[in-house]
Amino acid sequence: QVQLTESGGGLVQAGGSLRLSCAASGLTFSRYGMGWFRQAPGKEREFVAAINWPGESTAYADSVKGRFTISRDNAKNTVYLQMNSLKPEDTAVYYCAARDRIMSRPEYDYWGQGTQVTVSS
Repeated sequence: QVQLTESGGGLVQAGGSLRLSCAASGLTFSRYGMGWFRQAPGKEREFVAAINWPGESTAYADSVKGRFTISRDNAKNTVYLQMNSLKPEDTAVYYCAARDRIMSRPEYDYWGQGTQVTVSS
């Protein structure tokens, strides 16, 4: 019953911008820290960004610092990933994930289906 649905992926030229959205349903949004991960072809899944509840603390992978911004709209049960100055190496399937901040398990509890981001050079 818990669903994380990503949207906003697509094809963009290098240097362009894209905003991903992740709509959460079936969970109490305030209970979860949210994260974005990505998996490029031939690569392992990697951490991109995370945001706590209510959103005062964020964390980013070094590769995206200064270019990506994670945010959440708690009233809309939605987390966003604003991606600017995109590079071809940002090409990947991007996954939204939720982690129960009360249970505080090492792993994220729920994952979205992913959305493809392709950055052309």
